[in-house]
Amino acid sequence: MKIFYQTKLALISSTFLLVAGCSNGPLLEVTLVDERTALENQVLGSYAELNQDVMLLTSVRAIDPQGNIIKRDPLPEGRQAVVRAMQRAAFNLDDLERYKLAGIIGENNQGGVTLLKPNKVNKSQRAFIKNLVAEENADREVIMLRIIQTDENLAKKDLPHVRSIFSAMNRDKALAGVAIQKEDGSWQTKGNSQ
Repeated sequence: MKIFYQTKLALISSTFLLVAGCSNGPLLEVTLVDERTALENQVLGSYAELNQDVMLLTSVRAIDPQGNIIKRDPLPEGRQAVVRAMQRAAFNLDDLERYKLAGIIGENNQGGVTLLKPNKVNKSQRAFIKNLVAEENADREVIMLRIIQTDENLAKKDLPHVRSIFSAMNRDKALAGVAIQKEDGSWQTKGNSQ
């Protein structure tokens, strides 16, 4: 009889714990990462690595303690192109931001920039601005293609996804007042809360 009551008490206690545990929510939480998020993380990680490479290359001294020039091995062609693209993009950043804030250039939904209002500037500046847009788009293209080339999980067919990820990243980084193109193709001015 004593065993019967002990078993019954154990069964009631177990049932109570099971029900009590269920009422507090799941015991195990599973977070699923969809394919796009994984791809975004992969691309953004590769982009961060490229930025780190550029910083390391530009921060290394070219003169040894005795004052002699240190000769470096030439960079591979692909890496050399992306370093140049990132350096030129950094050089052009102030001009690009100025024209984006003036509403003349906007961040498009393909990861690049678009000349929106060329008539807002005088004719002598138009050639400069058109060249600025062309250089920025060429540099961004080199960077996106390099990310695809250096990531074993990406292929040329992933370029539209990479463009979309860069577009989202550039929209997020854009300052308030900058024209941004949404995924549906419409344009809006980024507000303070976006």
